[in-house]
Amino acid sequence: MQHHILVKWKERPADTACRVREVEAVFHGALEVPGVHAVRVIPNVIDRPNRYDLMIVLTMDKDALPAYDACEAHHAWKNRYGELIENKAIFDCD
Repeated sequence: MQHHILVKWKERPADTACRVREVEAVFHGALEVPGVHAVRVIPNVIDRPNRYDLMIVLTMDKDALPAYDACEAHHAWKNRYGELIENKAIFDCD
């Protein structure tokens, strides 16, 4: 399945590419979770107020979701970036 995380920052970072690299580094740790196969961090290319800024896509087995939720990378993501997020949406699909 694909686990999508859509993120709207409270304030757009001055260096968007740097923020993307930082988020990629955090989520790279999720690849250590059995059943997590790939991670992509995709920045939005259109700067409009009604757009989300970032999409994170994890490709994983459905039964890997609880282990991902409990993993260090997921907790690091929430701890480091939670306060910077204005809005977030989660969408899972095959």
